Amino acid sequence: MKDKTFLMKLLLFICLWTGVSAWALAQTKELAPGREGTSVQPLLPIPEKKQVEWQKMETYAFVHFGLNTFNDREWGYGDADPKTFNPSNLDCEQWVQTFVKSGMKGVILTAKHHDGFCLWPTQYTDYSIKQSPWKNGKGDLVRELADACKKYGIKFAVYLSPWDRHQAFYGTPEYVEYFHKQLAELMTNYGEVFEVWFDGANGGDGWYGGSKDSRSIDRKLYYDYPRIYRLLDKVQPQAIVFSDGGPGCRWVGNENGYAGETNWSFLREGEVYPGYANYRELQYGHADGNQWVAAECDVSIRPGWFYHANEDDRVKSVEHLTDLYYRSVGHNATLLLNFPVDRTGRIHPIDSTRAVMWYQQIRAELNHNLLSGIVPEASNSRSKEYSPACITDGNYDSYWATSDGITAASLTFTFTKPTPLNRLLIQEYIPLGQRVKAFRIEIYANGQWQPVSTGEETTTVGYKRILRFPSTTADRLRIHFTDARGPLTINNIEAYFSDTVTTPQESTTVTTQTPSIPYQIKGISDRKSRKAYDKNTNTTCFINSHSLTFDFKKNQTVSMLTYLPDQASYPSGLISSYELYTASKPDQPERIIAKGEFSNIKSNPIEQVVRFAPVTTRYLILKVTRTVDNDPQIGLAEWSFQK
Repeated sequence: MKDKTFLMKLLLFICLWTGVSAWALAQTKELAPGREGTSVQPLLPIPEKKQVEWQKMETYAFVHFGLNTFNDREWGYGDADPKTFNPSNLDCEQWVQTFVKSGMKGVILTAKHHDGFCLWPTQYTDYSIKQSPWKNGKGDLVRELADACKKYGIKFAVYLSPWDRHQAFYGTPEYVEYFHKQLAELMTNYGEVFEVWFDGANGGDGWYGGSKDSRSIDRKLYYDYPRIYRLLDKVQPQAIVFSDGGPGCRWVGNENGYAGETNWSFLREGEVYPGYANYRELQYGHADGNQWVAAECDVSIRPGWFYHANEDDRVKSVEHLTDLYYRSVGHNATLLLNFPVDRTGRIHPIDSTRAVMWYQQIRAELNHNLLSGIVPEASNSRSKEYSPACITDGNYDSYWATSDGITAASLTFTFTKPTPLNRLLIQEYIPLGQRVKAFRIEIYANGQWQPVSTGEETTTVGYKRILRFPSTTADRLRIHFTDARGPLTINNIEAYFSDTVTTPQESTTVTTQTPSIPYQIKGISDRKSRKAYDKNTNTTCFINSHSLTFDFKKNQTVSMLTYLPDQASYPSGLISSYELYTASKPDQPERIIAKGEFSNIKSNPIEQVVRFAPVTTRYLILKVTRTVDNDPQIGLAEWSFQK
C-alpha cells in the first residue's frame, strides 16, 4: 500500500509538471483494484479528453460565405460595399441537413474573413450585416446557423480571422483589443462551440480604412494569444483551438485535404506559429514533439473557398472525395470539408448531392467488418485485462497491450474460410499516447505467408489508420508491429472488402477549356513559352523577369485572362500581385486595365481568372509587383487570354 501511495503522488507530480490532464491520467487504469503492477503508463505527450472527442468527430463541414460571395473574390480587400450582401433565399437548415446527410458531425462558419465583414451584428463595427439589405439589417447569420445545428443535433464552431483588411487601426494595439472583444462576443452569445479557427494568413496588403497600404505584424506576439487562451478556457473550455501550431489542433500544411502517410500528432512546443515558414512539415508532425497537436485537413469541395459560378462544373468527384477521406481520417487526421454557399444563400445542389453520395460511398466500402467476432492470437500480451480480445470487442476504452519493454509484436486473425479483403483499419488507444512507428501486413494463402503491398508507408497509426491494397483472399491475416515508442496499445482493428477500386490521387486541376487568343511572349523562345498554353498542367514556363510583353501579332479584343500557377507539389514562381497594361509598342506600357492580387495562391494554387472591360490592343504587358516569398522568377503552368 505504501508503494501504491508513493506511485500516486509521483504520477500527480508528473501531471502537474507536464500539464497532463487528470482525465488522461485516469485512462491509464492505474492501480485498479486487484491489478497493481499490470497497468500501462501514459507515453507523453498525450491528448486532453476534448482532443480525443474532437478526433472522434472525424469529418465536419466548413462554410465560407460573405461579401466575397457577392463580389466574386477569394480574399476581399476590405473595401466592398456591405449593401452587396443580399442572399435571396438563405436557409441555414438546408446547410445543416446537407451536413447530416453527409455524415458530418459539425460545422465551422467563417464569421469574419480577412475582409473584416462580420456575419453577426457585432457592436464593435458597422462593417457587418447590420449595413446590408438582408433582413433590413436585422439579421444574424451566426445565430441562425447555431440554432439550426441545435435543431438537427450537430456541433457548431466559428472561424474568426485575426487579419482584418478593413479596419484602419489594424497593426496597432487598438486592433488587438477590438479583436479580443469580437471573440468574446462570439464566445458568449451563441452557445457551445467545438472549435475556434484562427487562420494563419496575417498581415499584408489591405484597404485599411482607405489607406490602401501593407501592414506587417509580429505573428507570434501581436494578437496576445495567451490572453485569448485564458478567455477560451473560461467561457468555452471544451473548444479546440486551431491554428498553424494549435494548441488544440494544427493545420496540415496544405489545402488539398490530405495528411502524410507518416503523421505524428505531436509538435515541438512553441516552435510553430501562424504563418510558419516550414509549414510543409505539418503534414507529418514532429516525431520528437512534446505537445499533442493532431492535424486537421481543410479542403474545399470546389477549387475555391467562396462560391464562383464558373466552378459549378469543377465540384470534386465522389472518387476524389473518397480518396481524401482515406488520406485524412485514414491518416490520423480529421477532414474539414468546405462548402461555398452560393449567392442565394444555399448550398448548390451539385455540391450537396456530391457530398451525400460521397458519404454513401464510404459507408458502402466500410460496411461489413470481416474481423468482427474473431479473437486474434497475439505474440505477447500484458495480462488478461489487456488481451487481444479487446481489439474486436467494440469498446473504445479497452485495448490490447504488450508487456513493458515489448515494442514489437504481432496479431494473427484466422478466418473460418478463405476471405477476400482489400481494406484494413487500425486504431491506437491515443489517450495513452501515440506509439507505433512501423508495421507491416501479411496474409496466409496457398499454404504460405505473403506480404501485402499497400502502396504507401506503413509507419504511424495514431487515432486511425486505414489502408487500401489490391484485393486478396486470405486464410489468415497477420499484422506485425515492428517498432514503437513504448508498449503497444491497440484498441481496434477491422478489415473490409470493397468492390470499388479507389487509389491515391493528387488534386485534379481543371482549367478553362476555351482556346486562348494566340500570343507570343517577347524575348522567350517558342519552345519555352509553349509550356504556358499547351493545356498540360504538368509543364510550367518559368521566366526570370517580372515584366512580360504578350504579342498577339495583330490587334485583338481581350476581356479576360486566366492564370494557372505552377502545379508541382512544392510550387514556385507564384504571382501574388500584378498590373496589366495595354501597349502599342513592345515593353512600353500605356493604359492600366487591371490590377490586383491572386489571393491565397500560396496555399491553394488554383486557376485564377481576371475579367476587365474589353480592350483592343496589339500588346498586353504584365507587371508582377509581388511574388510569393519574393521569388525572382515567375511560373506559368497555363496562361490564356479570351475575348
